[in-house]
Amino acid sequence: MAHLRLLLSHSRRHPQPHRLLPLFHFSSDANSNSSSAPRPPPPPPIKPVSYAPKPKQEAPPEEFTAPLAPDAGRGDQPPLPRRPQQQQPPREWTRQDMRFVKDAAPSISPVSYPTKVAPLPEYRPADGEVEGAPGDGLRGEGERIQMDAARAGRSIFGVPVEEEQVPYPTIIPVVKRPQKVAIDLVDAIRLVKTSATEKKRNFVETIEAHVMLGVDPRRGDQMVRGALTLPHGTGKTVRVAVFAEGPAADEAKAAGADVVGGDELIEEVRKGGGKLSFDKCIATPMFMPRLSKVARILGPRGLMPNPKLGSVTNDVSGAVKAAKSGRVDFKIDKTAIVHVGLGKVNFSEESLRENIGAFVHALLLAKPVGLKKTSKYVGYVKKFTLSSTMGPGFPVTIPSLSVAADHYNKVQVS
Repeated sequence: MAHLRLLLSHSRRHPQPHRLLPLFHFSSDANSNSSSAPRPPPPPPIKPVSYAPKPKQEAPPEEFTAPLAPDAGRGDQPPLPRRPQQQQPPREWTRQDMRFVKDAAPSISPVSYPTKVAPLPEYRPADGEVEGAPGDGLRGEGERIQMDAARAGRSIFGVPVEEEQVPYPTIIPVVKRPQKVAIDLVDAIRLVKTSATEKKRNFVETIEAHVMLGVDPRRGDQMVRGALTLPHGTGKTVRVAVFAEGPAADEAKAAGADVVGGDELIEEVRKGGGKLSFDKCIATPMFMPRLSKVARILGPRGLMPNPKLGSVTNDVSGAVKAAKSGRVDFKIDKTAIVHVGLGKVNFSEESLRENIGAFVHALLLAKPVGLKKTSKYVGYVKKFTLSSTMGPGFPVTIPSLSVAADHYNKVQVS
């Protein structure tokens, strides 16, 4: 086929008749004209052409050979071998390559440099010092020390004065006060009365009770407040004011109220500049909205009428008599402590014991419902201290308080 293509291309370039053109006539024409025309001479023989074989190429190394495709080698021609790549010489490691390659970089030996020592300063003799005699400098230093020591012992008009030697400061240990041991209620009352009578006062001191409770005053369901009437009174002259009009005002005056009034009393309190002429306030329910004008004056002093404490009621005469006979209001403060006065120092021991028993009984009745995991006293009453107005405090045992409260409860029932 290659030779035929070569002949066709040559005939196209040279259109003159060629000796090989009769070969391309059909056999039918050749048979029809064979009788009339002479037969052409046979074509010259074609010699095969052979080419020198190509030198065999070396097989590429394994690292450069790639797997053949699945269809490679199935056609007529075999797949051409890949051109081998020249193997490049390994390049040196750089400092940036060593940052990302672990245990592959060559070990770098540490470089040590010789330590540099600064030269000593040149010796220069001081003023008046002879060069080459170092002992003179030491001698002068010794003389200076002796002069300083002699100067320490000063003298005034030839009289030597010794300087005071200040001792070295030492740490003084802190001495803590020994905690007082809780005692019985009767013994505590005796000690309070004794300590109050030892020092003469210009007034009669009040017996005060300070109770630390195990409640959280920040929670609304653990608020402790209440009121009680002491059996033997407080020993104070209580001035009672009643906000009422009409028949209620007449009842209050008959019961012994010190101040009785309506709107005119409210205006007097508002314009009084904080000066009040009463210690207790009682009001009827109809006057509670009007008392909002003086709530900022009465509230901080604990004088604002409260229905929970019995100071807002229609039974004005009963409330006035209770306030006069020794009604005491108590309320927990921010530190979960209740402070209340329970009598005077000149009261008898039995009267003070009954007053304290009544207060403990009222304190138990005011125990909040939200206080859980506590018994009658444990967890609720942590500490009970009894003291006078200006005297020391004496802790009281809880069992003795329980006995006093139970005794008061029996007396009230009987």
